[in-house]
Amino acid sequence: MFADHFFAAAEKAMAAIDRNAVEAMAQRLAEVRERGGRLFLIGVGGSAGHASHATNDFRKICGFEAYCPTDNVSELTARINDEGWEGTFSTWLETSRLKPEDGLLIFSVGGGSIEPPVSANIVRAIQLAKSRGATVTGIVGRNGGYTAQAADACVVVPTVDPELITPLVEGLAAVVWHLLVSHPALALHKGHWEQIAPVAAPAA
Repeated sequence: MFADHFFAAAEKAMAAIDRNAVEAMAQRLAEVRERGGRLFLIGVGGSAGHASHATNDFRKICGFEAYCPTDNVSELTARINDEGWEGTFSTWLETSRLKPEDGLLIFSVGGGSIEPPVSANIVRAIQLAKSRGATVTGIVGRNGGYTAQAADACVVVPTVDPELITPLVEGLAAVVWHLLVSHPALALHKGHWEQIAPVAAPAA
């Protein structure tokens, strides 16, 4: 049964995620907030949806000043039209006056690559962030991708089934960022349902 296979692969991938990498990422993100930095969340395709959702969570639950470039479709498409796809995020960050105290959080299955050129807009955003001294973090699916190589802290969802790379990476990326916004080092507020859930009666 495919459902059994998929869930087994998801469990295997989740079990293989480096817990120390998760803790390191939580710490680096906490440092960004503590020094008054802003957090910029970037992804393309399904990862753009992750970036948008996570921006809400980091703002509402963790108190970050956080932004997602792909939320502004007008600016995004204007930059693609006028400046090309590769520079969409780096020029957006330049206009936002990216500073050393700021942070960049990348969601990407492959993490980008210089050669062959894949997700060049992510690569250029990271290059700009590194040149400005900003903190770079990421949740990706490839150790050999540019994000994993260049980031200050990165969580890699390992490949456990070559036929399920994208769905498992994107699915578990959501699990990891929800872990992060729930982490004691980052969470300032509980989610709505956690606030209103009845307290379980103590065992007799």
